[in-house]
Amino acid sequence: MGALPVFRWRLAPDGYATRRQLRAQGLRPGGQAVAATLERPRRRREPLVAYLYRIEDAKPVRPMTPARWAALAKANAARRICPTCRRDAGYVIPASLGMCVPCAYPDPDFLRSA
Repeated sequence: MGALPVFRWRLAPDGYATRRQLRAQGLRPGGQAVAATLERPRRRREPLVAYLYRIEDAKPVRPMTPARWAALAKANAARRICPTCRRDAGYVIPASLGMCVPCAYPDPDFLRSA
């Protein structure tokens, strides 16, 4: 297997796209291998690298089924449940706290002084 073509930032030819660009077009890589890389130079550091895929080999995004919607709703609901008090916080629990704000800061004077 030969080396992948490397393109400079903003100089990739037509027909190539990143995963995000494919997704914006309603496509996915579909099991194809990386076709090329894109490098964005940075001062005094390694360049940023993005993987490019061929648009012609991309496949359409699979549609969401009712079961997948249900699984996604269940996962998002679990992110709102505080592990300490087991209540729905009404927002996604911050990973930095690991619990809802009232459980993390039970002293009411703490929030007023901040």
